[in-house]
Parts: sequence; C-alpha cells; structure tokens
Amino acid sequence: MAKRLPDFRIELATDEQKSVLESIVSGPRGNLNGPFHGWIHSPRLADHAQRLGAFCRYETGLPLRLSELAILVTAARWRAQAEWHIHYPIAIEAGLPAIIAEAIRKDEPPAFDDPDDALVYAFSTELYENSRISDKTYDTALARFGRVVVVNLVGLLGYYALVAMTLNVFDMRAEGQTSLPFAE
Repeated sequence: MAKRLPDFRIELATDEQKSVLESIVSGPRGNLNGPFHGWIHSPRLADHAQRLGAFCRYETGLPLRLSELAILVTAARWRAQAEWHIHYPIAIEAGLPAIIAEAIRKDEPPAFDDPDDALVYAFSTELYENSRISDKTYDTALARFGRVVVVNLVGLLGYYALVAMTLNVFDMRAEGQTSLPFAE
C-alpha cells in the first residue's frame, strides 16, 4: 500500500483517528483507499481533506464525466499511479471515451468531440503548465459553466494535486493495484 508509512492498524489508532476513520468510511467513499492511508497519520489533516474531497468529487456542479476528466489530467500531470488507477474506471463509466483518457495518460493531445471535455482539458492543462489561466480560457469557462463552477473546478484541481502529491511522496498504491499506468 505505502512503502514509506506503516500500515494503519485500527487496534493501534487514537480516538481522533478512529473518529476520522468513521467519517471517511461512512461517507460517499466508503473506504480508506488512496491518500487517506497517509492522511490518517495526521487525523486533523485527514478530517479536513476528506470533507474537501467529498465536496470536490461530488458537489462541484460539474457533471461527473468532466470532474473525472480533470482528475485524470491531474493524475497524468503528477504521474500519480494510484490516482489514475482509482479514477480511470470512474471516468470511463461516466462517459469519457477511453481513447481520450489514453491520450491524456500518454501526454498526447486528445481529439475531443465534446466541447465541454475540450474546455475542461484546456483549463486544467493551462493551469498546470502556466500556473495561471489566460483571459480567453477564463472567459470561455465562465460563460459556459458560471462563476461558482469555475471556482469549484480550481478547487477540484488543487485538491487532486494534493492527493497526487500525497500518493507520490509516500509511494502509495491503490488497493488491489497490480499494474502501473506510468513508467517510473
């Protein structure tokens, strides 16, 4: 699971860790997979992160396909093995074409048929590559999605970058992950 952190064992958990664990597993995720294996070692961080993550994953106002597209762009940008492994099937099930996901994984320009997919991809990659968004990209996103959703998209990208950093620093893999989408 994580080569740099000890396995989390419930019988050794503090009361604070147990409380956060209950919040995580009783929520929409239902498990401690992904970065939570790392964050549980800092229960206050885990608590804040799981609440932000639940919002970013389920309440941004973006359709699931677009949220998962942004997450895959983030996973590919950071070469986050577990993040890709967890979110790739969700993205495909949400309607993202596999050929688009594969192009993102290979760092090749995808050929989009859907203008919303193209916009979220452009917004995400521009932010990661330039550390900002051009007026043109911002204005296009604002006109299409509205201010609140654009703010939420930035939050989603920031949150999943935090997820990717956590997974990479602690060399974490997803439960059951046997293959790596990115060369190491």
